[in-house]
Amino acid sequence: MDKKRNVAILIFDDAEVLDFAGPYEVFAVTSELNNHKLFNVFTVGENLKPILAVNGLSVNPKYDFSNCPHIDILIIPGGFGTRKQMNNIETLNWISQVYLETEYTLSICSGSRLLGLLGFLDNRPYCTHHEVYEHMIEIVPTGKPQKDKRYINFGTTYTSAGISAGIDLSLHVVEMLHGKQVAEKTANYMEYNKMN
Repeated sequence: MDKKRNVAILIFDDAEVLDFAGPYEVFAVTSELNNHKLFNVFTVGENLKPILAVNGLSVNPKYDFSNCPHIDILIIPGGFGTRKQMNNIETLNWISQVYLETEYTLSICSGSRLLGLLGFLDNRPYCTHHEVYEHMIEIVPTGKPQKDKRYINFGTTYTSAGISAGIDLSLHVVEMLHGKQVAEKTANYMEYNKMN
């Protein structure tokens, strides 16, 4: 059995709910169905104040940037709040530091803006929400948009298309790490039949 991996999900004001809740469910359920041995899933905010996600859902980060444990898999959600985070030096610095230490980094939907701004998508293929490609061309002109893909990777960096595609990407990572049977067990439990 591989080591238990820490999966950190960055949350911030106006993050898209399913962008972080979908991957949270996939990794947490996978661990639950396997005696809690595979993943330790938690949220991280700039501080421990509740965040207000898109449409007003209040969420409490478990950790903040100063007390977060080591991260094996980082998930960066999208949502309108990514525009504000593009100007948040604390968030950008934290992502830059964590990115260098993770096994995998995943952006969901318009979370790609933050990876693009930091230069991690330069000359690389990427996916994002269908309404964000135009903005991404401004942010990372050398990037290679993959508008027909649900998710794509370049090395250890994964990006996904809009909102529900984060579930697809998370199931893909589970399958990559622990095999098709484990991923299918999770998808079946969630009654989610879009595994490709």
